[in-house]
Amino acid sequence: MSQRHTALRSLHDLGLAAWFGGTLMGAIGVNGAAAKYAEPRQRLRLASKGWSRWTPVNAAAIGSHLIGATGELVTESPRVALQSGVGKMSIAKAGLTAAALGTTAYSRRLGKRIEQADGMASEGITEPGEESQQIASEQRQLKVLQWAIPVLTGALIIVTALAGEQQKPRQVVKGVFKQARKASKPSNMRRMAQLIQRAR
Repeated sequence: MSQRHTALRSLHDLGLAAWFGGTLMGAIGVNGAAAKYAEPRQRLRLASKGWSRWTPVNAAAIGSHLIGATGELVTESPRVALQSGVGKMSIAKAGLTAAALGTTAYSRRLGKRIEQADGMASEGITEPGEESQQIASEQRQLKVLQWAIPVLTGALIIVTALAGEQQKPRQVVKGVFKQARKASKPSNMRRMAQLIQRAR
């Protein structure tokens, strides 16, 4: 499309970058450093405090991304309807976003439960110790989720790159003509012609 939506793209990309980068750093840096702390009874506290400080920033990043993603979907709706492949990409992106949101929310819920075990000796925030068996289930789940979130948000970045490639003029024209074979109504053909004109 020839129109620019710099603000929406910036909200989308910056929010997603912070969401991905923050959770990856948290898994490696916050959780990893806390697990190496000399005092076992302070490990849960250190990690929990680090994640608590990040939570509001992460929420703002996710909100920014969702605003940008929604705005882009609205502004690019003609391509979703008329360019082959864009609809499937949008569905995949929505599915990944929903999965990442659910995983992030559940991960935070587990983190809040672990925070309540403050002062309990543990191998790490995701590794149970002898004293932390009552929260061992939450810790094991969190061990998986801390990597699931960067994987899902990383996949979103890849899908976003694909979406950018689909917006190249040649790809728009190719996709529109491919879709035209499936929909030959005059009204659809006119809309496709308009879309091709804008892509030039």
